[in-house]
Amino acid sequence: MARVLLAMSGGVDSSVAAWLLKEQGHEVIGVFLQHGVDAPQASCKPQLRQGCCSATDAADARRVAELLEIPFYAVNFQREFAQIMDYFAAEYAVGRTPNPCILCNTQLKFGRLFDYADAVGAEFVATGHHARVAAPTGGELALLRGRDPAKDQSYALFGIPRRLLSRLLLPVGEHTKAEIRRIAEKLKLPVSGKRESQEICFVPDDDHVGFVRRRLGDLDTSGEIVSTDGTFLGRHAGIEHFTVGQRKGLRLAFGERRYVVRIEADTRRVVIGTRAELARQELSATKANWLVALEADAAALPKEGNKLPSRFHAEIKIRYRSPASPGVVELLPQSRFRVLFERPCYGITPGQAAVCYHGDQVLGGGWIE
Repeated sequence: MARVLLAMSGGVDSSVAAWLLKEQGHEVIGVFLQHGVDAPQASCKPQLRQGCCSATDAADARRVAELLEIPFYAVNFQREFAQIMDYFAAEYAVGRTPNPCILCNTQLKFGRLFDYADAVGAEFVATGHHARVAAPTGGELALLRGRDPAKDQSYALFGIPRRLLSRLLLPVGEHTKAEIRRIAEKLKLPVSGKRESQEICFVPDDDHVGFVRRRLGDLDTSGEIVSTDGTFLGRHAGIEHFTVGQRKGLRLAFGERRYVVRIEADTRRVVIGTRAELARQELSATKANWLVALEADAAALPKEGNKLPSRFHAEIKIRYRSPASPGVVELLPQSRFRVLFERPCYGITPGQAAVCYHGDQVLGGGWIE
């Protein structure tokens, strides 16, 4: 078969992915991405929470590789992770809510790892993501949702270059999480009971505000909290404490629920309003990446395997955990697009990704402006 470079995180998904690839006859090379950030020691004991890049995670990945008799290497990505950490802090500083996992997938797992694959003569790069690459109608390869809807991670993979789909393997995407656990238990893998990572890997204590403050140094991001009509409600310690759609932690008393409806980076004001005032029926996105061919002047709606017209219906996810909402997507110049939703959406957040689907197929996406 083929030589495959597999990103191993020390978790159950990438560990079982290694076994599945071996069972398919591939020559598997395991790689662990080191980010160089000190983190509390984790463990594969199921009661403990995990990051995904700690020293213990590296040790877990190495143990699995030794058990499965595959070569294993830890690769230093400290410089690349530093850039992602800078992006994370900078986005909060301008009132946006970043998604560093998508950037990590795009720039590292499906960027630098392909460079390493080329260096070692590997035809494919594989990960333990719950998503699939297949040709649903016998045509071009497409990125599809994972079989387990509760664990689907296709949203976080929209940024992979279309030209690399033919070199990407996602073996666990054909299985449910329960099936992956059962395989790990049957193989007696040491990570079979390990809990999934919950935190951003370089913020293992889940204190993103503290991380941002340390990264920003003396930058003052404090300001006013106001209502949508401009009424002064109080002051805040920094806009990095807030995200659009947030309800908890506002520390203000109202007769009904209030939400963050807007963050104004230039004035450092956080605008609070009702759920109705949070509703939006339109968004614009930039830095679009499309995983299907574009057809600039077609008027037909997209079908699997066909080219995308300049205006088409799709289901759009605005956050990793949010359900997809139907709408019309209009392609714009300079790698931008606009979405007009059929129904109002709540919590459309600048800095997050808007990812477009047609059924199970990921058409592409971009970053919400």
